[in-house]
Amino acid sequence: MAKLILTNEVTGLGEPGDVVEVKDGYARNYLLPRNLATPWTKGYEKQIAAIRKARKAREIASVDEAKVLATSLAAEPVVITAKAGDTGRLFGAITTSDIASAVTQRGVTVDKRKIEIKDPIKAVGTHSVSIRLHPEVTANLKVNVVSK
Repeated sequence: MAKLILTNEVTGLGEPGDVVEVKDGYARNYLLPRNLATPWTKGYEKQIAAIRKARKAREIASVDEAKVLATSLAAEPVVITAKAGDTGRLFGAITTSDIASAVTQRGVTVDKRKIEIKDPIKAVGTHSVSIRLHPEVTANLKVNVVSK
């Protein structure tokens, strides 16, 4: 088992600054090459504190605040315009940063790393994505993709 410090959020494993133990192969082949984690040493204790402090500053303060934000996001779909062919297939795909910028235009700042797209958005139409606003609250957002 390898002991690591997460530097980014890994779904199902933890948040940045968490110390986790994972199997050696998962650490060596997935987490470390993608810079999602660093090896744990005693010297990293200050770095862990800095990561946690930065996470607290970005995180939505309370569960109630997150629930209110989740209901406001779910109330109205976000419209994204993209270049598409005659059949409705997009030239490229809608990314998490596209969705984050569209939500930001509505007045809500969302980190693109908190957005989860189940299937790649490569066609015109309405699609569903989820946004992790708080460890206990996830918002479901409708994304309406229209052709330019």
